[in-house]
Amino acid sequence: MIYRSVVYLIGMLINFFGVALLINATLGAGFWTSFFIGVSDHLGYTVGFWYGAFQLLIIFINAKLMNKMPETRAVIPVVMESIILDFWLEFVFANVDLSQAPYLLQVLTLLTGVAIIGLGVAIYILPQFPRAPVDQLFLAVSSRFQMSLQAGQTTIAVIMTSLALLIGGPVGLGTLAPMLFLGPVIQFCYTRAYPLYYKFHPSGEKAYQHALE
Repeated sequence: MIYRSVVYLIGMLINFFGVALLINATLGAGFWTSFFIGVSDHLGYTVGFWYGAFQLLIIFINAKLMNKMPETRAVIPVVMESIILDFWLEFVFANVDLSQAPYLLQVLTLLTGVAIIGLGVAIYILPQFPRAPVDQLFLAVSSRFQMSLQAGQTTIAVIMTSLALLIGGPVGLGTLAPMLFLGPVIQFCYTRAYPLYYKFHPSGEKAYQHALE
């Protein structure tokens, strides 16, 4: 349990570190974050607050897609992600401003952010704890419509990018890059992290064989 919890928390911290990099590249935010930034600009409160608020709604959307009862346990990762996102944005990166930085540095920051987000998501879905609704959503779409993880992630990205654009969120290269590349990055990292996760799992081969069943 401790091993799974540590992996879960590490993945979540990595993911939102990547989100913070993407935002601070000032070339547009990721498709989800761009939407929440747009809402925050219009209605106030922090990006993390709206990230959590909308995910509570997505819990019911996921339940409908998967024909299941709403997963109330998902409230835990919602609260954790909201706090971690605001931690990176409001504290660690509070005084970071790359708006006047060389364009190449902004692009490198953006691409690094996308890669780190994909790695973080791939890691924290491994322990199979209740997933944050935004991540459960692309898994639910993939399962419901028989898509790969990559196709499900890309579908959600297109929808959220369109909504962010409608409400005036910071849509730009930083939105397009995750929309095109985040799905493949998650797929790439997940397929390689999966055997490593079970290699170091306390239950070792037994846990790996159980996961394959």
